[in-house]
Amino acid sequence: MILISRYLVPKGYAGMTIFPFMFLKYKNLKRNKVLVNHEKIHLKQQIELLVFPFFMVYCLEFLVRLLQYRNWKQAYRNISFEREAYEKERDLEYLDSRPFWSFMVYFKK
Repeated sequence: MILISRYLVPKGYAGMTIFPFMFLKYKNLKRNKVLVNHEKIHLKQQIELLVFPFFMVYCLEFLVRLLQYRNWKQAYRNISFEREAYEKERDLEYLDSRPFWSFMVYFKK
């Protein structure tokens, strides 16, 4: 379910997903297939990790990456979940053939 909220989506971001909702900053972003696909990848990741553990791992990895890179944006872009979503967001067929727990490959990189 896609909801529009310029107040829930943090500054500097266009969308955010918290199962089962996808929040987009502006209504016109619903037509952005790449962004929506990126957020759908996060939905799949959250389902695979049973939602709450996803956010625990996401936050922990973000903190590790922040210590590693000492840069907010670089830390965010290097979270394994984000790396998968950014790498595959343009492949609109990706979720049809995505193997279970595909994000695990990105922990190693």
